[in-house]
Amino acid sequence: MHRIEIYDTTLRDGAQAEEIDFSLPDKLLLTERLDSLGFDYIEGGYPGSNEKDAEYFHRVGELDLKHAKVCAFGMTRRKGKRPEADRGLKALLDSGAAVVTLVGKASIFQVTEVLRTSVEENLAMIGESVAFLVEAGREVIFDAEHFFDGWKQDHHHALQAVRAAARAGARWIVLCDTNGGGMPDEIAEVTRTIAGELSVPVGIHCHNDCDLAVANTLAAIGAGAVQAQGTVNGFGERCGNADLISVIANLALKKGGYDVLRPGSTGRLTELSRFVYEMVNMNFRTHQPFVGKSAFAHKGGMHVSAVARNTASYEHIDPQKVGNERRVLLSELSGRANIQALTRRLNIPLDSELMDKVLAEVVARESEGYQFEAADGTFDLLVRRCMGTFAPHFERLKYHVDVEKGLDGRVLTEATVKIRVGDRIRHEVAEGDGPVNALDAAMRKALNGSFPSLARLHLVDYKVRVINSEAATAAGVRVVIESQDEDDVWGTVGVSENIIEASWIALADSFEYKLCKDEARLMNLEHVTRNSEPGAGKY
Repeated sequence: MHRIEIYDTTLRDGAQAEEIDFSLPDKLLLTERLDSLGFDYIEGGYPGSNEKDAEYFHRVGELDLKHAKVCAFGMTRRKGKRPEADRGLKALLDSGAAVVTLVGKASIFQVTEVLRTSVEENLAMIGESVAFLVEAGREVIFDAEHFFDGWKQDHHHALQAVRAAARAGARWIVLCDTNGGGMPDEIAEVTRTIAGELSVPVGIHCHNDCDLAVANTLAAIGAGAVQAQGTVNGFGERCGNADLISVIANLALKKGGYDVLRPGSTGRLTELSRFVYEMVNMNFRTHQPFVGKSAFAHKGGMHVSAVARNTASYEHIDPQKVGNERRVLLSELSGRANIQALTRRLNIPLDSELMDKVLAEVVARESEGYQFEAADGTFDLLVRRCMGTFAPHFERLKYHVDVEKGLDGRVLTEATVKIRVGDRIRHEVAEGDGPVNALDAAMRKALNGSFPSLARLHLVDYKVRVINSEAATAAGVRVVIESQDEDDVWGTVGVSENIIEASWIALADSFEYKLCKDEARLMNLEHVTRNSEPGAGKY
């Protein structure tokens, strides 16, 4: 089996796509998720470009990563500068990242027209920058930008660029189809040539401007590349990057002899894909290969009949191999694989009867517009309700939100909540920066006396999506709230035609999940304490 290293750049290259932005908690959550699946490299960002990426590298060291290496991205030194005087290289070192991905020009056109420098200076910029980082103890991955276009322009210079990086100590040389214009046959031919010329392993980084990024990546791997770079769901600038979901699935399931990720991780690709869509507040791509909702959907007539006899008649793989499910559109059979993925992640054991009950509830909720991939807190509460073990900690009697704009132009928001906690009724009012912030503040005033642990609960993100845009201003909305406490991060979801009500549902679930989690931890602590007492466990 040939091991192919999977390098994810969703957090950097993927974030360059229109309408995509990752908060700092998002970046840390996705890092942990990718690590759990066995991704080999995770490009966390460009520490020299913004404070969020710099803070990410400060915080990522606190994560208990089991496998992945986190990479800092940057560029070779600027022309005319010494490496030690270059702010960008200094930021890469200051990030503390053990791996640095350094991008440099491999195209004469880019060198003369964009950098406006000489070929000799460009080669010096590459070699000196790589050597500087290697001498500082960093593993360096050299991304040869515009390599395939540069190869067409001048074979000699393109080869000199990657040789300069290899001689300076780069651990990897990655060939980049930066403009996304390469064809699979030429990508394979050039990759085979370079892999034979260099003494260090070669990787591939393709963009999707001709809708060939996945095909080009697979062609390069067939020709000797042993690292595949790309993004989850193909996110990226312009038309995007190679979709690692499809790259991984094809390598693991369709092309024999390749070893990727951790054993069993391909069964979580659908979960990963949808988790990232929810994180960036985007609708799933219905027809996305392998993981899309329609990837294994069959609609009536001959196809349904044939699939009922033998699923291989119209399916190239078993959908469960990528965590997806078969859907017969005239008789809904979907959902079980998603339930299994969610319960497995949350360590919730389900027997067959309870699975059917949870499945029925999820299908009913999804028909209303709910999605649970990024709402593990709400899903946990749903399972507890189906099990009959959920006891609400408070009851909403009513709430009211008032938004006013004064003569000075300031917008003032005030929320009033009236809730029952046990046999006590609490009626509180609070101001906030917006409706959700005001409701959150009023809820805390009403609950903190009974549940002091809520002081450690923080709301870190809030996303809204219209789920039936054809209804115009009467459309339903889905609100996802991301929360965290001292040791956990979770999501909750609410759906309603009223955005305030959808927000309340998600907010209330966040409070309930926190309280349930604290109770479970306390019960576990008491159990451990009892079993550790003298004589515990003896008859």
